[in-house]
Amino acid sequence: MKAPLHIVIFFVDGVGIGKKDPSVNPFFASQLPMLQKLCGGELFHLKRKKISTQLSEVRPVKATLGMPGLPQSGTGQTALFAGVNGAKIFGRHFGPYPPTVLRKILQEKNIFLAFKQLGKSVIFANAFPQPFFDYTSSGTQRIPALTYSCIVSDVPLLTVGNLISNSAISADLIRERWHELGHPEVPRIAPFNAGNHLAQLSKNYDLTIFEYFLTDRAGHQRDFHVAREILEQLDQFLDGFFSDFDHSSSLFIMISDHGNIEDLSTKSHTRNDVPCILCGVQRKRLAKRIHSITDLTPALLELY
Repeated sequence: MKAPLHIVIFFVDGVGIGKKDPSVNPFFASQLPMLQKLCGGELFHLKRKKISTQLSEVRPVKATLGMPGLPQSGTGQTALFAGVNGAKIFGRHFGPYPPTVLRKILQEKNIFLAFKQLGKSVIFANAFPQPFFDYTSSGTQRIPALTYSCIVSDVPLLTVGNLISNSAISADLIRERWHELGHPEVPRIAPFNAGNHLAQLSKNYDLTIFEYFLTDRAGHQRDFHVAREILEQLDQFLDGFFSDFDHSSSLFIMISDHGNIEDLSTKSHTRNDVPCILCGVQRKRLAKRIHSITDLTPALLELY
């Protein structure tokens, strides 16, 4: 089978596979019809980690990287998007930003750079407000792994103009906070529409990545109302995306860097496996290949 024409990675920060218990796991206290559809009618949980349906493959993926302690975003996202064991290299889990030794690795090998070297077109779909550009121009190194990978790989970061033209996605999906960030001209939209915008955008690129971090924030807050709202918006976003997704030519991957929101009995990250949901072309091949978060980038490159 040929490699997919379009690969879309929906990176969802802080989502693990937890108990089927609505008292601690908001996945089972929320209305998530699209996720349920992708999972064959019942969501993933500790006793249902591996799922195969006509639409998708769902697999549990290790995020602990063979190291003690709780997984963190700096080392975990380096593992996801550079294919190296960031925690082992650094000596421990670390986050939220990649430390110096891992930044050097990201400069030399990351998923954007690897795809560009293959002659493929890439885009990081998140839009950034002007305060972010002011912040990075100050020379700070406190930048998340994906954004840092863009900067060192000459992948342009998208702006408020891209967002207004629907050629970028807001990190919160609905564009709720842009007026607070100095952009009152940005209108709020429905999560469904944001998902549809991502589907349309991805048709123009070989690799599209979108990062959603509110799941991790909600896990730290331990507020069930907020967690349910975030998950239900995420589900509506997926509904909008799949309303215009071509299963015959494209590959969709939803994956996380560590657990968190699936267990609101604690405000910390968890050592749970993270779910990897695959839809479209080559999903079964990828499902057999991805066992650890270090496997994602190498497995995708093997398609070409």
